[in-house]
Amino acid sequence: MRAPLRRLWLKVHRWIGLTLGPILALTALLGAMLVVGLPLDRWAHPDFFIAHSARSAPSGDATKAVLPLEALRQRLAAEFGTDADFTLRPPRKPTDTLQVRVRGKWEGTLYLDPATGAEQGRRGTHEGAYNILFELHSSLLLDDTGKGVLAFAALAYLFLLVTGIVLWWPVRWPPSLRIVLDRGLLRGLFDLHRTGGAVLGLLIAVSVATGAYMAWRPLGNFISSAMGQQPVKAPVIPKGAAAGPLLPLDELVARAQQVYPGQPIGFIQVPAKAGRPMRVRLRLPDDPHPNGIGSVWLNPATGEVLAARKWQDLDAGNGAVAVIYPLHTGELGGPLHEAVTALLGLALGGLGLSGVWLWWRRRAMASAARGDDTLSRGTTAP
Repeated sequence: MRAPLRRLWLKVHRWIGLTLGPILALTALLGAMLVVGLPLDRWAHPDFFIAHSARSAPSGDATKAVLPLEALRQRLAAEFGTDADFTLRPPRKPTDTLQVRVRGKWEGTLYLDPATGAEQGRRGTHEGAYNILFELHSSLLLDDTGKGVLAFAALAYLFLLVTGIVLWWPVRWPPSLRIVLDRGLLRGLFDLHRTGGAVLGLLIAVSVATGAYMAWRPLGNFISSAMGQQPVKAPVIPKGAAAGPLLPLDELVARAQQVYPGQPIGFIQVPAKAGRPMRVRLRLPDDPHPNGIGSVWLNPATGEVLAARKWQDLDAGNGAVAVIYPLHTGELGGPLHEAVTALLGLALGGLGLSGVWLWWRRRAMASAARGDDTLSRGTTAP
């Protein structure tokens, strides 16, 4: 590559890295921490995750939730008000608690014993180390604004990857992937930054791209539109439909399960506003999403099934979430994939921080060299 063009690529790479690299590095390091953060959170707060009734039950006798869901819904509405949304997460294992996500004047998660309904603890959305890490990683604690910033930074990584590979591209093949560590810290970090970015860049790009996809949901609609598809939207209750008191929540859930018999429930989403459908997400056998994307929407006043869709029935942009989410978190490939995801997060964090340090260190060395040259000319002047 000719020298002027190389300098241009270097400037593009350098200034994108200096402006957005720290955000990418922070987000990547937080993501790596989250991979191990959930098991640590479960270990540090067993009352949030292990039902008391399951602890006291004889080995092998622990059962799943037996608490009537309608009684629980009424209790929640009495405490948090009728304008609060509730998302119930039934136990995935016999020893798990029943978790209820509340969105209203108070926002957070309740942890209940599924057999008795007794509250074992509660935590606000911004309370606890794990929640703070998650909010920082997903939105920089800036809600939708932060998600937009992260999506932009993630897409900028693609420019960093392209410019980095152009700068690394060797004249002769096969390329040398040597990392020299015995010629000082500056040379060692330069080799690690250069070679690590070239070798791991594409793998890191998968984590970055999937993160951008989830952070900024309009990307899904854009992809669907580019493929000539209309985004599949949730059904609505037609105007003039029968209205009245809500049917018991247990009956509504049972009707949803009749659509996909025998399939475990991922979430039960109970809306606060009258006239909005209730959604039951189920974890179907062919659904790669750990929480299930397959859904049944019902009219909570009549129990009528408004729509039932598997993840394959969605448009490409929204249906892809079923694969993109577990691909980003590492759950798609089990513990090994999660370990690789954590290592890639550490690698991206290292690339971002090392790039900033290399720029600062070389700038300091150049400034010192100019100072020495000025001093030298001053001492030799007549």
